[in-house]
Amino acid sequence: MSSQIKRPIYVTQPFLPPLEEFLPYLEKIWSNKILTNNGPFHEQLEQALCEYLGVKHVALFTNGTIALVTALQSLRITGEVITTPYSFVATSHALLWNGIKPVFVDINPNTLNLDPEKIEAAITPQTTAIMPVHCYGYPCDVQAIQKIADNYNLRVVYDAAHAFGVEDATGSILQHGDLSVLSFHATKVFNTFEGGAIVCPDAKTKQRIDHLKNFGFLGETNVVAPGINGKMSEFNAALGLLQLKYIDKALARRKEIDIAYRVGLKDIRGIDCLNDSGEKVANHAYFPILVGEDYPISRDDLYQKLKEKNIHPRRYFYPLISEFSMYRGLPSAHRENLPVATTAAQQVLCLPIYPDLDMSIVDEIIHFITAQ
Repeated sequence: MSSQIKRPIYVTQPFLPPLEEFLPYLEKIWSNKILTNNGPFHEQLEQALCEYLGVKHVALFTNGTIALVTALQSLRITGEVITTPYSFVATSHALLWNGIKPVFVDINPNTLNLDPEKIEAAITPQTTAIMPVHCYGYPCDVQAIQKIADNYNLRVVYDAAHAFGVEDATGSILQHGDLSVLSFHATKVFNTFEGGAIVCPDAKTKQRIDHLKNFGFLGETNVVAPGINGKMSEFNAALGLLQLKYIDKALARRKEIDIAYRVGLKDIRGIDCLNDSGEKVANHAYFPILVGEDYPISRDDLYQKLKEKNIHPRRYFYPLISEFSMYRGLPSAHRENLPVATTAAQQVLCLPIYPDLDMSIVDEIIHFITAQ
Protein backbone atom coordinates (compact mmCIF):
# COMPACT_ATOMS: atom_id res chain seq x y z
CA MET A 1 0.00 0.00 0.00
CA SER A 2 2.82 2.40 0.85
CA SER A 3 3.90 4.56 -2.10
CA GLN A 4 5.33 7.99 -2.83
CA ILE A 5 2.55 10.58 -2.87
CA LYS A 6 2.90 12.83 -5.90
CA ARG A 7 1.29 16.04 -4.65
CA PRO A 8 2.40 17.42 -1.27
CA ILE A 9 -0.09 16.78 1.51
CA TYR A 10 0.10 19.59 4.05
CA VAL A 11 -1.20 19.59 7.60
CA THR A 12 -4.09 21.73 6.42
CA GLN A 13 -5.53 23.28 3.29
CA PRO A 14 -8.01 26.14 3.25
CA PHE A 15 -11.56 25.32 2.30
CA LEU A 16 -12.74 27.59 -0.50
CA PRO A 17 -16.29 27.66 -1.89
CA PRO A 18 -16.93 27.49 -5.65
CA LEU A 19 -15.43 30.59 -7.27
CA GLU A 20 -18.55 31.26 -9.33
CA GLU A 21 -20.54 31.65 -6.12
CA PHE A 22 -18.19 34.37 -4.91
CA LEU A 23 -18.49 36.47 -8.06
CA PRO A 24 -21.93 37.97 -7.21
CA TYR A 25 -20.46 39.26 -3.93
CA LEU A 26 -17.61 40.88 -5.84
CA GLU A 27 -20.05 42.43 -8.28
CA LYS A 28 -21.90 44.05 -5.36
CA ILE A 29 -18.63 45.43 -3.99
CA TRP A 30 -17.76 46.85 -7.42
CA SER A 31 -21.25 48.33 -7.68
CA ASN A 32 -21.46 50.07 -4.30
CA LYS A 33 -17.72 50.88 -4.16
CA ILE A 34 -17.57 50.30 -0.40
CA LEU A 35 -14.40 48.36 0.30
CA THR A 36 -14.04 48.72 4.08
CA ASN A 37 -15.14 50.90 7.04
CA ASN A 38 -18.06 48.84 8.31
CA GLY A 39 -19.68 48.19 4.95
CA PRO A 40 -22.83 46.14 4.32
CA PHE A 41 -21.09 42.74 4.11
CA HIS A 42 -19.21 43.53 7.32
CA GLU A 43 -22.44 44.26 9.15
CA GLN A 44 -24.14 41.18 7.69
CA LEU A 45 -21.29 38.88 8.69
CA GLU A 46 -21.22 40.15 12.28
CA GLN A 47 -24.92 39.38 12.62
CA ALA A 48 -24.65 36.03 10.84
CA LEU A 49 -21.80 34.94 13.10
CA CYS A 50 -23.76 35.89 16.23
CA GLU A 51 -26.61 33.68 15.03
CA TYR A 52 -24.42 30.77 13.96
CA LEU A 53 -22.16 30.78 17.02
CA GLY A 54 -24.91 31.49 19.54
CA VAL A 55 -23.27 34.61 21.00
CA LYS A 56 -24.54 38.13 21.63
CA HIS A 57 -22.01 40.40 19.95
CA VAL A 58 -19.14 39.94 17.47
CA ALA A 59 -16.62 42.58 16.40
CA LEU A 60 -14.81 41.66 13.18
CA PHE A 61 -11.08 42.27 12.71
CA THR A 62 -8.47 42.15 10.00
CA ASN A 63 -6.81 39.19 11.74
CA GLY A 64 -6.77 37.31 15.02
CA THR A 65 -3.53 38.85 16.30
CA ILE A 66 -4.80 42.41 16.02
CA ALA A 67 -8.00 41.21 17.68
CA LEU A 68 -5.99 39.80 20.62
CA VAL A 69 -4.00 43.02 20.98
CA THR A 70 -7.22 45.05 20.93
CA ALA A 71 -9.05 42.76 23.37
CA LEU A 72 -6.35 43.31 25.97
CA GLN A 73 -6.34 47.04 25.27
CA SER A 74 -10.11 47.27 25.58
CA LEU A 75 -10.04 45.82 29.09
CA ARG A 76 -7.11 48.09 30.06
CA ILE A 77 -5.09 45.09 31.20
CA THR A 78 -1.62 45.83 32.57
CA GLY A 79 1.06 44.22 34.73
CA GLU A 80 1.29 40.42 34.50
CA VAL A 81 -0.97 37.97 32.71
CA ILE A 82 -0.91 34.22 33.31
CA THR A 83 -0.89 32.27 30.06
CA THR A 84 0.22 29.05 28.41
CA PRO A 85 3.59 28.37 26.80
CA TYR A 86 1.91 25.78 24.56
CA SER A 87 0.45 27.90 21.77
CA PHE A 88 1.31 29.84 18.65
CA VAL A 89 3.58 32.74 19.49
CA ALA A 90 0.92 35.37 18.69
CA THR A 91 -0.67 34.59 22.06
CA SER A 92 2.28 35.97 24.00
CA HIS A 93 3.19 38.59 21.41
CA ALA A 94 -0.20 40.24 21.98
CA LEU A 95 0.75 40.68 25.63
CA LEU A 96 4.09 42.28 24.80
CA TRP A 97 2.45 44.69 22.34
CA ASN A 98 0.43 45.93 25.31
CA GLY A 99 3.45 46.20 27.61
CA ILE A 100 2.25 43.20 29.64
CA LYS A 101 4.56 40.58 31.15
CA PRO A 102 3.60 36.99 30.24
CA VAL A 103 3.73 34.51 33.11
CA PHE A 104 3.86 30.95 31.82
CA VAL A 105 2.05 28.16 33.66
CA ASP A 106 2.14 24.45 32.85
CA ILE A 107 -0.60 22.59 30.98
CA ASN A 108 -2.89 19.67 31.71
CA PRO A 109 -1.47 16.41 30.28
CA ASN A 110 -4.87 15.23 29.00
CA THR A 111 -6.06 18.37 27.20
CA LEU A 112 -2.78 20.30 26.75
CA ASN A 113 -4.68 23.38 27.93
CA LEU A 114 -3.65 25.69 30.77
CA ASP A 115 -3.84 23.69 34.02
CA PRO A 116 -6.12 25.45 36.55
CA GLU A 117 -4.34 23.67 39.41
CA LYS A 118 -1.12 25.50 38.53
CA ILE A 119 -2.58 28.99 38.16
CA GLU A 120 -2.95 30.13 41.77
CA ALA A 121 0.72 29.57 42.62
CA ALA A 122 1.66 31.96 39.79
CA ILE A 123 -0.57 34.83 40.93
CA THR A 124 1.27 37.89 42.30
CA PRO A 125 0.13 41.42 43.25
CA GLN A 126 0.92 42.41 39.64
CA THR A 127 -1.36 39.77 38.10
CA THR A 128 -4.37 41.32 36.38
CA ALA A 129 -5.66 38.61 34.05
CA ILE A 130 -5.52 35.04 32.78
CA MET A 131 -5.24 34.34 29.04
CA PRO A 132 -5.83 30.64 28.32
CA VAL A 133 -5.99 28.99 24.87
CA HIS A 134 -8.57 26.45 23.77
CA CYS A 135 -5.76 24.41 22.24
CA TYR A 136 -6.68 22.43 19.09
CA GLY A 137 -10.28 23.48 19.75
CA TYR A 138 -10.52 21.43 22.97
CA PRO A 139 -12.25 23.57 25.63
CA CYS A 140 -10.34 24.75 28.67
CA ASP A 141 -11.75 24.03 32.11
CA VAL A 142 -13.68 27.28 31.95
CA GLN A 143 -15.50 26.84 35.27
CA ALA A 144 -12.30 26.26 37.25
CA ILE A 145 -10.55 29.17 35.55
CA GLN A 146 -13.47 31.51 36.17
CA LYS A 147 -13.60 30.53 39.84
CA ILE A 148 -9.94 31.47 40.26
CA ALA A 149 -10.49 34.72 38.38
CA ASP A 150 -13.44 35.62 40.60
CA ASN A 151 -11.50 34.81 43.78
CA TYR A 152 -8.60 37.06 42.79
CA ASN A 153 -10.54 39.71 40.84
CA LEU A 154 -8.82 38.87 37.56
CA ARG A 155 -9.96 39.31 33.97
CA VAL A 156 -10.13 36.31 31.62
CA VAL A 157 -9.41 36.67 27.90
CA TYR A 158 -9.62 33.45 25.89
CA ASP A 159 -7.45 32.94 22.84
CA ALA A 160 -10.10 30.96 20.99
CA ALA A 161 -8.31 30.95 17.63
CA HIS A 162 -8.93 27.19 17.30
CA ALA A 163 -12.42 27.10 18.79
CA PHE A 164 -14.83 28.26 16.08
CA GLY A 165 -18.17 26.52 16.56
CA VAL A 166 -17.13 24.56 19.65
CA GLU A 167 -19.78 24.09 22.32
CA ASP A 168 -19.82 22.70 25.84
CA ALA A 169 -22.86 21.75 27.90
CA THR A 170 -23.77 25.42 28.38
CA GLY A 171 -23.58 26.37 24.71
CA SER A 172 -20.86 28.21 22.81
CA ILE A 173 -17.44 27.96 24.45
CA LEU A 174 -16.93 31.53 23.23
CA GLN A 175 -19.31 32.99 25.81
CA HIS A 176 -16.93 32.30 28.70
CA GLY A 177 -14.50 34.80 30.17
CA ASP A 178 -14.59 38.55 29.66
CA LEU A 179 -13.74 38.23 25.96
CA SER A 180 -12.98 35.47 23.48
CA VAL A 181 -10.85 36.03 20.37
CA LEU A 182 -11.23 34.09 17.11
CA SER A 183 -8.96 33.72 14.10
CA PHE A 184 -10.27 33.35 10.56
CA HIS A 185 -6.83 32.73 9.06
CA ALA A 186 -6.54 30.46 6.03
CA THR A 187 -5.47 27.57 8.29
CA LYS A 188 -8.60 27.70 10.45
CA VAL A 189 -11.82 25.68 10.13
CA PHE A 190 -13.65 28.88 9.14
CA ASN A 191 -11.60 31.29 7.08
CA THR A 192 -12.06 34.68 5.45
CA PHE A 193 -8.64 34.56 3.72
CA GLU A 194 -7.39 36.58 6.72
CA GLY A 195 -9.55 37.74 9.56
CA GLY A 196 -10.50 37.51 13.19
CA ALA A 197 -13.11 38.57 15.71
CA ILE A 198 -13.72 39.42 19.34
CA VAL A 199 -16.79 37.90 20.96
CA CYS A 200 -18.22 40.52 23.35
CA PRO A 201 -20.70 40.00 26.20
CA ASP A 202 -22.58 43.28 25.80
CA ALA A 203 -23.16 46.21 23.46
CA LYS A 204 -21.09 48.65 25.51
CA THR A 205 -17.99 46.46 25.31
CA LYS A 206 -18.47 45.98 21.56
CA GLN A 207 -18.81 49.74 21.11
CA ARG A 208 -15.48 50.37 22.84
CA ILE A 209 -13.82 47.65 20.76
CA ASP A 210 -15.29 49.06 17.55
CA HIS A 211 -13.79 52.47 18.45
CA LEU A 212 -10.41 50.93 19.15
CA LYS A 213 -10.26 49.04 15.83
CA ASN A 214 -10.99 52.27 13.91
CA PHE A 215 -8.25 54.59 15.23
CA GLY A 216 -10.33 55.51 18.28
CA PHE A 217 -12.83 57.60 16.31
CA LEU A 218 -16.18 58.45 17.87
CA GLY A 219 -18.09 60.07 15.04
CA GLU A 220 -16.34 62.09 12.36
CA THR A 221 -14.39 64.62 14.40
CA ASN A 222 -13.71 63.09 17.81
CA VAL A 223 -11.00 60.59 18.79
CA VAL A 224 -11.56 59.03 22.22
CA ALA A 225 -8.91 56.28 22.42
CA PRO A 226 -5.48 55.34 21.02
CA GLY A 227 -7.02 53.02 18.44
CA ILE A 228 -5.55 50.95 15.66
CA ASN A 229 -6.61 50.09 12.11
CA GLY A 230 -8.06 46.64 12.71
CA LYS A 231 -11.11 46.68 10.45
CA MET A 232 -12.08 43.72 8.28
CA SER A 233 -12.50 44.56 4.60
CA GLU A 234 -15.65 43.94 2.57
CA PHE A 235 -13.81 41.29 0.51
CA ASN A 236 -13.05 39.24 3.62
CA ALA A 237 -16.53 39.73 5.03
CA ALA A 238 -18.13 38.67 1.75
CA LEU A 239 -16.11 35.46 1.71
CA GLY A 240 -17.11 34.82 5.32
CA LEU A 241 -20.80 35.08 4.43
CA LEU A 242 -20.34 32.54 1.65
CA GLN A 243 -18.21 30.26 3.85
CA LEU A 244 -21.00 30.07 6.43
CA LYS A 245 -23.14 28.27 3.84
CA TYR A 246 -20.58 25.45 3.76
CA ILE A 247 -19.27 25.34 7.32
CA ASP A 248 -21.47 22.50 8.57
CA LYS A 249 -20.49 20.32 5.64
CA ALA A 250 -16.82 21.14 6.21
CA LEU A 251 -17.02 20.31 9.91
CA ALA A 252 -18.81 17.02 9.18
CA ARG A 253 -16.01 16.00 6.81
CA ARG A 254 -13.40 16.87 9.43
CA LYS A 255 -15.23 14.62 11.88
CA GLU A 256 -15.08 11.71 9.42
CA ILE A 257 -11.32 12.10 9.09
CA ASP A 258 -10.90 12.43 12.86
CA ILE A 259 -12.80 9.17 13.40
CA ALA A 260 -10.75 7.37 10.74
CA TYR A 261 -7.49 8.39 12.40
CA ARG A 262 -8.71 7.35 15.85
CA VAL A 263 -9.85 3.93 14.64
CA GLY A 264 -6.70 3.32 12.63
CA LEU A 265 -4.22 4.43 15.30
CA LYS A 266 -5.91 3.23 18.50
CA ASP A 267 -3.88 0.03 18.95
CA ILE A 268 -0.44 1.34 18.00
CA ARG A 269 1.92 1.18 20.93
CA GLY A 270 3.51 4.53 21.68
CA ILE A 271 0.93 6.57 19.74
CA ASP A 272 -1.63 8.47 21.80
CA CYS A 273 -4.52 10.45 20.34
CA LEU A 274 -5.85 13.26 22.49
CA ASN A 275 -9.32 12.50 23.81
CA ASP A 276 -12.08 15.06 23.79
CA SER A 277 -12.24 17.26 26.86
CA GLY A 278 -15.97 17.51 27.30
CA GLU A 279 -17.08 19.49 24.29
CA LYS A 280 -20.66 18.89 23.24
CA VAL A 281 -19.88 20.05 19.71
CA ALA A 282 -16.30 19.68 18.43
CA ASN A 283 -14.79 21.28 15.34
CA HIS A 284 -11.91 18.84 14.72
CA ALA A 285 -9.60 21.74 13.91
CA TYR A 286 -6.45 19.62 14.31
CA PHE A 287 -5.52 15.99 14.77
CA PRO A 288 -2.59 15.85 17.20
CA ILE A 289 -0.89 12.61 18.19
CA LEU A 290 1.74 12.15 20.89
CA VAL A 291 4.66 9.95 19.86
CA GLY A 292 5.90 8.32 23.06
CA GLU A 293 9.00 6.39 24.04
CA ASP A 294 7.31 3.05 23.28
CA TYR A 295 7.01 3.90 19.59
CA PRO A 296 9.85 2.38 17.51
CA ILE A 297 11.16 5.73 16.26
CA SER A 298 11.21 9.26 17.67
CA ARG A 299 8.69 11.96 16.88
CA ASP A 300 11.25 13.82 14.81
CA ASP A 301 12.19 10.70 12.84
CA LEU A 302 8.53 10.03 12.07
CA TYR A 303 8.09 13.67 11.10
CA GLN A 304 11.04 13.46 8.71
CA LYS A 305 10.01 10.13 7.19
CA LEU A 306 6.50 11.42 6.48
CA LYS A 307 7.98 14.50 4.81
CA GLU A 308 10.09 12.24 2.61
CA LYS A 309 6.82 10.67 1.43
CA ASN A 310 5.51 14.16 0.58
CA ILE A 311 3.28 14.21 3.68
CA HIS A 312 3.88 17.33 5.76
CA PRO A 313 2.62 17.13 9.36
CA ARG A 314 3.52 19.88 11.82
CA ARG A 315 4.98 19.83 15.30
CA TYR A 316 2.34 22.14 16.80
CA PHE A 317 3.59 23.46 19.24
CA TYR A 318 7.34 23.05 19.08
CA PRO A 319 9.30 24.73 20.41
CA LEU A 320 7.32 26.17 23.31
CA ILE A 321 6.84 29.94 23.31
CA SER A 322 8.90 29.98 26.49
CA GLU A 323 11.84 28.46 24.58
CA PHE A 324 12.14 31.32 22.08
CA SER A 325 15.10 33.57 22.82
CA MET A 326 12.94 36.64 23.48
CA TYR A 327 10.98 34.81 26.21
CA ARG A 328 13.63 32.46 27.60
CA GLY A 329 14.84 34.95 30.20
CA LEU A 330 11.51 35.16 32.00
CA PRO A 331 11.55 33.34 35.38
CA SER A 332 8.35 31.48 34.44
CA ALA A 333 9.95 30.21 31.21
CA HIS A 334 12.32 27.75 32.87
CA ARG A 335 11.74 24.16 31.80
CA GLU A 336 11.53 22.85 35.35
CA ASN A 337 8.39 24.95 35.79
CA LEU A 338 6.81 23.49 32.64
CA PRO A 339 7.42 19.71 32.61
CA VAL A 340 4.14 18.70 30.97
CA ALA A 341 4.36 21.35 28.25
CA THR A 342 8.01 20.47 27.60
CA THR A 343 7.19 16.79 27.12
CA ALA A 344 4.19 17.53 24.92
CA ALA A 345 6.25 19.80 22.68
CA GLN A 346 8.78 17.00 22.22
CA GLN A 347 6.12 14.40 21.35
CA VAL A 348 3.33 16.16 19.46
CA LEU A 349 2.72 15.71 15.75
CA CYS A 350 -0.37 17.15 14.04
CA LEU A 351 -1.49 15.01 11.11
CA PRO A 352 -3.15 16.38 7.98
CA ILE A 353 -6.85 17.13 8.37
CA TYR A 354 -9.01 19.29 6.10
CA PRO A 355 -12.30 18.86 4.22
CA ASP A 356 -10.76 18.10 0.82
CA LEU A 357 -8.33 15.48 2.14
CA ASP A 358 -8.95 12.20 0.34
CA MET A 359 -9.64 9.27 2.66
CA SER A 360 -7.14 7.17 0.72
CA ILE A 361 -4.42 9.57 1.91
CA VAL A 362 -5.65 9.19 5.48
CA ASP A 363 -5.40 5.41 5.09
CA GLU A 364 -1.91 5.80 3.66
CA ILE A 365 -0.80 7.90 6.64
CA ILE A 366 -2.28 5.39 9.10
CA HIS A 367 -0.60 2.51 7.28
CA PHE A 368 2.77 4.28 7.28
CA ILE A 369 2.62 5.06 11.02
CA THR A 370 1.54 1.48 11.74
CA ALA A 371 4.36 -0.03 9.65
CA GLN A 372 7.29 1.57 11.50
